[in-house]
Amino acid sequence: QVQLVESGGGSVQAGGSLRLSCAASGYTGRRYCMAWFRQVPGNEREGIATIYTGGGSTYYADSVKGRFTISQDNAKNTLYLEMNSLKPEDSAVYSCAAGGIRCTLATMTGYGMDYWGGGTLVTISG
Repeated sequence: QVQLVESGGGSVQAGGSLRLSCAASGYTGRRYCMAWFRQVPGNEREGIATIYTGGGSTYYADSVKGRFTISQDNAKNTLYLEMNSLKPEDSAVYSCAAGGIRCTLATMTGYGMDYWGGGTLVTISG
């Protein structure tokens, strides 16, 4: 059973940066697609970035492309999301997820993501 725990959320002013972490445990040695999602209460969940642990290929939503970077540290079993040039509309609860599949466009909808973290709140002011 894979467990995911996010950290690094907080409040920053527009234009600032944050780095979110997602610590994973319970891996069985399989390759996973891992992803970051965000959700504002009352709105649909938005997939924003994916990475395949088997090769490191990444994919970004247009809303964050060029500002956010997803990465992984396999030695630490940790997924990261580096967020720069933050905007008020980036405010949301950010969650990481993992699934034992290759990442596809459908991953951005949550398809195939079997494991989810509890989320961390990001608030951008200004």
